Amino acid sequence: MPISEFLAGVRAKVGNDLLILPSATACVFDDQGRMLVALHKEQGDLWAPPGGIIEPDESPDDAVVREVREEIGLDIRVRGLIGAYGGPLYRASYANGDQVSFVMSVYGCAVAGGALSPDGVEIDEARWLSEPETVGLTMPGWAPAVIIDGFAWWRASRDARSPVA
Repeated sequence: MPISEFLAGVRAKVGNDLLILPSATACVFDDQGRMLVALHKEQGDLWAPPGGIIEPDESPDDAVVREVREEIGLDIRVRGLIGAYGGPLYRASYANGDQVSFVMSVYGCAVAGGALSPDGVEIDEARWLSEPETVGLTMPGWAPAVIIDGFAWWRASRDARSPVA
């Protein structure tokens, strides 16, 4: 679903003017420590972790679970908050002229079920990549910082789970 009914209603009132939107992003990791990244059609074929806007009365962690299920077909379990992000790198302009500035909650997640199946509407393709494999991908300006922080979170959470020798 490229635009929610709620956001479509707001856009009908304000046109393409800048909106500040809350969003949630999932850094989903597999057992080998690879992160799921998706090819986002609506953002001009850019690679980034999956996510989207938070709907009215929806918690950020519920939103990230919903977005990954809708876009990628996976059920995920939120394991922790990586961070909150915003600022100039989190602004976007869409082909229809819409201007947005995202305030993004980013979560570390694990797969709980489902099958990797991009929706073909918002997401064309999804891949599990190691940190070095993410270098060189065409990404929105915000994604490199989130990906670096995501892999740092995964390493720290893995180390916290490891038994002490």
